[in-house]
Amino acid sequence: MKIVVTGTRGIPDIMGGVETHCEQLFPRLAALGLDVTVVRRKSYVSDSLTEWKGVKLMDIPAPKKKAFEAIVHTFRAINYAVKEHADRVHIHAVGPALLAPYAKLRGLRVVFTHHGPDYDREKWGGAARFMLRLGERMGVKYADDVIVISEVIRHIVKEKYGRTHHVHLIYNGVPSPLACDYPEYFEELGIEPGKYVLGMCRFVPEKRLHDLVAAFKGIEGYRLVLAGDADFEDDYSRKLKADARAAGAVLTGFIRGRKLHALLSHAACYVLPSSHEGLPIALLEAMSYGNKVLVSDIPANLEVGLSPENYFHCGDTAELRKKLTALLSGREAPEYDMRKYDWDAIAGQVYKVYEHQDI
Repeated sequence: MKIVVTGTRGIPDIMGGVETHCEQLFPRLAALGLDVTVVRRKSYVSDSLTEWKGVKLMDIPAPKKKAFEAIVHTFRAINYAVKEHADRVHIHAVGPALLAPYAKLRGLRVVFTHHGPDYDREKWGGAARFMLRLGERMGVKYADDVIVISEVIRHIVKEKYGRTHHVHLIYNGVPSPLACDYPEYFEELGIEPGKYVLGMCRFVPEKRLHDLVAAFKGIEGYRLVLAGDADFEDDYSRKLKADARAAGAVLTGFIRGRKLHALLSHAACYVLPSSHEGLPIALLEAMSYGNKVLVSDIPANLEVGLSPENYFHCGDTAELRKKLTALLSGREAPEYDMRKYDWDAIAGQVYKVYEHQDI
């Protein structure tokens, strides 16, 4: 079976939740015998790969502008899928799903993964929000199969559009942790193992890292480390970086590999203050390393099922500071049950979706 994947910037080592999802999922599907091609956005690619871990890579250009990039690239990716006689086109995220009807018109079977209501992201204006909502509607209405990554999203699909048939709940996954030391990197950053709080995500308004920077003031004995960056540098990301540096935070930029594993291995606590999520892979990664975690009480985070002390009211920096202080001075993190986030099992479930089976 030949699968063409679109809606992602690309793999490997490209920042973003959808990108991390695809990087983990599609090599496993290729290992199961599928012919998988991930269509990458050329402006994000810094390598010359044509294949990675059994997954074919096809680089197609698109304008690197927030309003047009995803839709133009998806249009071109669908045309490529038609040319290659793909058996399925797998569209990720609600923006690219706007072209699900076009894919159907071109004779393709469509699988749509709904990663979350992107129209709730603070970076979008009114016109963009309208188009994203329309994309959600088109994806849910026209896809042969819809994958949702949380119960929250399955509820949206049912309540807004009345669709329950061939809607499959398949959670995001997390790979096995690769605990490691990296003393040279820690020396470079000026931090000590166990003596820093980690915020790891993209530098966009809905992640609300500004709340973490504000709440961290007055917490002694620990450094704040922010790992990530912005896709598009803007006023928000510039102000966040300036405020973070002024507060003494360490900015690592976008990191992967040993640097990331080392930071996850030795963090005193991981904090995710966001106002919007689908099902946050970064949180699952932090949990897989046995970290203490503190996250906002939005529905997607609540679905993970943490204890009350691990949640604070979104936007309440005073409560964030109070609970973070308590976690840092309290007991060790509990053992988390990560079985339902196993990527190998998830790949098997997606394989069944491609065969148009219920799971």
